[in-house]
Amino acid sequence: MAALTIRDVHKRFGGTEVLKGVNLEIDSGAFTVIVGPSGCGKSTLLNIIAGLEKPSSGTVVIGDRVVNDVAPKDRDIAMVFQSYALYPSMTVRQNIVFGMECRNIPKPQRQEALARVARLLQIEPLLDRKPSQLSGGQRQRVAMGRALVRDPLLFLFDEPLSNLDAKLRVDMRMEIKQLHQRIGSTMVYVTHDQIEAMTMATRIAVMHQGEVQQFAAPETVYNRPANVFVARFMGAPPMNTVPARLEAAAGGVCAIVGHGDEAVSLALPDSLTAHAGRAVILGLRPECIAEDQRRFGEAGTGLALEAPIDMSEATGAETIVVLRLGGMRVLGRVSPDMRAQPGTKGRFSLDMRRVCLFDPVTERLIA
Repeated sequence: MAALTIRDVHKRFGGTEVLKGVNLEIDSGAFTVIVGPSGCGKSTLLNIIAGLEKPSSGTVVIGDRVVNDVAPKDRDIAMVFQSYALYPSMTVRQNIVFGMECRNIPKPQRQEALARVARLLQIEPLLDRKPSQLSGGQRQRVAMGRALVRDPLLFLFDEPLSNLDAKLRVDMRMEIKQLHQRIGSTMVYVTHDQIEAMTMATRIAVMHQGEVQQFAAPETVYNRPANVFVARFMGAPPMNTVPARLEAAAGGVCAIVGHGDEAVSLALPDSLTAHAGRAVILGLRPECIAEDQRRFGEAGTGLALEAPIDMSEATGAETIVVLRLGGMRVLGRVSPDMRAQPGTKGRFSLDMRRVCLFDPVTERLIA
């Protein structure tokens, strides 16, 4: 059963069209992350789901009810904001139960819900403190607790971790994911951070310029991006994308990258033979380019070559290398033990089994 259905939703602010026909169907119990760069329309879409904005056209269905004209308080949703939105003069206890008091929920039920949520979020020692006495992570737990006591059909998260430092974001990311696993509620989470999207979601909606570019499981979005934008946006570092032309070779097909003396020929899997003779954009993830000692797969699926090194960045666990492939810069991930000196040449191994081919005109995935 779908907990949320968005059908052909458009949103215009004056002459500017912010959403251009968004369609999504989110299953009950799913953790869906809407991700995209600033200005892509993801927060506007969340506000429309919450009822804080009205769509210019299209339909929003929560459960089995069209909610276009339903007030936010009557939509059976709970929202966690980026800014926490806690009342500074109230204690944690009062912040969490305030909404229930406004709805005239009996005190025994309020106390039961408070105890359940405080135990779930491990904030029982904080109940008598005020927000000013809490850390950023503790405030975010309180904001989540205020939403959880509602037991709604749908939880909405609007970039809830963007105000936290890097380590705390990682900790809270794990806590929210574990929370979803424990309670099994339907969650829609908006972020610009594609690492959050990859690690937390059961399905990811990638948005760009008011349109959903791809809506799929994280592994599909990462390994088989629908177009060049998704390929370049998802992943850190992003997928390498270079122009190439496919030519028939003995018993198969190869991709020619670059021109003249710098051109290199990359043998492709036999499954791509049907595309010989056409121009493409070739996509390859940085982890598919490694030091030559790390061979990929069986014979015929890996490719060894020598390439000039422009730059390297040691991160501790690995080294990101900027090398030249057919005269064009690409990124590889190598072992921290590899001596990748700029201005020298290194030997690399390429895993061509995971190559993606995109149409150079439409930029959509073709193979």
